[in-house]
Amino acid sequence: MMIMDLNCDMGESYGVYTLGYDEAAMPYVTSINVACGFHASDPSNMLKTIRLAKKYGVAIGAHPSFPDLAGFGRRFMELSTEEIKADVIYQIGALWALCQTEGLTLQHVKVHGALYNAAEKDSKVATAIAEAIKSVDPKLYMVCLGNSLMVTAAKNVGVKYVEEAFADRAYTNQGTLVSRKQPGAVIHDITMVAERVLAMAKDKNVKSIEGEVIPISAQTICVHGDTPGAVDMIKAITEKFKQHNITLKAFGQ
Repeated sequence: MMIMDLNCDMGESYGVYTLGYDEAAMPYVTSINVACGFHASDPSNMLKTIRLAKKYGVAIGAHPSFPDLAGFGRRFMELSTEEIKADVIYQIGALWALCQTEGLTLQHVKVHGALYNAAEKDSKVATAIAEAIKSVDPKLYMVCLGNSLMVTAAKNVGVKYVEEAFADRAYTNQGTLVSRKQPGAVIHDITMVAERVLAMAKDKNVKSIEGEVIPISAQTICVHGDTPGAVDMIKAITEKFKQHNITLKAFGQ
């Protein structure tokens, strides 16, 4: 029996502004990445998301980012490794405390946006993130782009890790994510997404934006909760997995 985790970024609403489809998507995913206030969210929305995850038995992870609320964490910032470590620790701590009030704990940490992109290309950034996670709780998993420098950093630091692939994002021939600034970086065709994810899970490969079939290593698949049609996309993936006897289960269980 094949087992796969399906994760989604959630809790990205802020104040009176609603982003994403958290309540509709939550019943279909097995892990979530909760924004921690630096790129989106606020304490009330974080707690609301935690309670929703508790209702559906979904595993919770922190989703820290660069301190870039105006840019949704998608702008690179020149921070020292010590600043990155402090920012990541701070954000994990905030979500951890809120989880404690609900009798819950964290499963993982997955950094967001430009910080994730920096970590997949810069070993110093990846190492700073891994060290931050381990210093908070060595039982936490670090979610890493498959076959990237993030995996190497996690291994070197000695933090548990899980490799991730993206359902709705295009890949380069080198196995990195295509920049959102480029056309075709985000995939909206639901049928195409479901077929791609099946190939990722069963065949361990995906077709790049250049048309090459490249290897993929992943134990968890991400669907972005703010992608238009995200809920239908998630439903299509879960149905495709069911048809091929792939069981959805949080990787930390």
